[in-house]
Amino acid sequence: MKTFFKGTLLLVIAAFIGECVEFLINLVLAKELGGHGMGLYMTILPSIFLVVILASLELPVSISKFIAEKEDRYHRSMLKHATVLTTVFTAIIMSLAFVILPVIPLFDDYHPFVKWLVIIFIPIVSFLSIARGYFMGIQSMGRIAFANFLRKAVQLILLVFIYQLLEFEIHTSILIALCTIVASDLIVFGYLGFEYIVHFRRLGQVPTSSLSGKAVRRNLLSVSLPTTGMRIFHSISHAVQPFLIKAALLQSGMSIDVATEHFGLMTGVALTIGFFPAFIAHSLLIVLIPTVSEAYAKRDMSMLQSLLQQVMRMTFLYGIPACVIFYYFAEPLTHIFFESSSATVYLQMLWPYFLFHFFLTPMQAFLIGLGLVKDAFIHNVWSTVVSFAIMFALGSLQTLQMEGIIVGMNMGAVLLAMMHYVTICKKIGVSVISTKFLGTAA
Repeated sequence: MKTFFKGTLLLVIAAFIGECVEFLINLVLAKELGGHGMGLYMTILPSIFLVVILASLELPVSISKFIAEKEDRYHRSMLKHATVLTTVFTAIIMSLAFVILPVIPLFDDYHPFVKWLVIIFIPIVSFLSIARGYFMGIQSMGRIAFANFLRKAVQLILLVFIYQLLEFEIHTSILIALCTIVASDLIVFGYLGFEYIVHFRRLGQVPTSSLSGKAVRRNLLSVSLPTTGMRIFHSISHAVQPFLIKAALLQSGMSIDVATEHFGLMTGVALTIGFFPAFIAHSLLIVLIPTVSEAYAKRDMSMLQSLLQQVMRMTFLYGIPACVIFYYFAEPLTHIFFESSSATVYLQMLWPYFLFHFFLTPMQAFLIGLGLVKDAFIHNVWSTVVSFAIMFALGSLQTLQMEGIIVGMNMGAVLLAMMHYVTICKKIGVSVISTKFLGTAA
């Protein structure tokens, strides 16, 4: 438990600094791109991240889980097989990307270099995933924390330098913003790659035991495939969401330009502000995956129950005050980006969405550590179907429009959090309400 809190504290401090940098990044983008440009940027981003998820194969999750559950002597053998698997998979994904990306209509509204930028991004993400997974598994949170900060710091420096140096038209500005994402991950790849090589050589200097490639692939893919499936569904839904929102708003009587602008205000301003405290939730996720995996491998249910209670308390302690601040100080916060009353209202209405997502992130780590990735996937499907249905039905009403969209988003977050929580409690043997022991867990 001491290691858990130490790792969490380190990640939270580093992530707080990183989120401050992220806030500045979005501020720079908002000033440079404007409302309409921010809407275009936020529309293409989920599609790019979908390719990134495919490239990573969620190896950071599966490798960290495997490393946490196995003895040190097996690590070198596992990493060798993971590298072979990654190389083969990266070659397949890049080949498909060369064929598919140039003909996807979505990219037609953006700079022609964007699709090639995505292809360049694939091998960087793929091989960086191995290093991330390894350091997460051995709970070397200092390296993970510094890598996360480094990525955002490099992106901010590049954005400020380039935008101050030259003036660009909107499509070129969006391309530059995307280029800084790739460039910052390339720098992180250099840092974590070097650290990984050093550790890998050290593993060769101690007694090791070999694992069969088939066993390693089976163990990694048993976690990676359902987790990737969940992330793909999540990314597809986020890629579809902008078009669903705009379709609903058009149905309600808005013009396409106004709908794009309001979508940009919600995603580029309200969501940026509201998810600022989420760095704590993501820090918990990184630490929880190997911690829960190790505890469940030992069938230490008391440890798991204690972890769940601590995580819930920590989330309440920062989540509720954050949402109170967002609600009562929405106007000055949103006016940092744009002086828009609409953005202020959106931020105030989205407080349930933010609060329940603060709980969702660590609960997802619990589900992964407990081997319940399929359950998490099913939960995501149901909540997304319900959320999208409500969003379109209410967003199409002329009297509600964006307010109806936000009601649907809030409902989806609440439903997903409830399903996750009940499933975790049942698995580790605690009462949903009182958190008292229920006996032997499933």
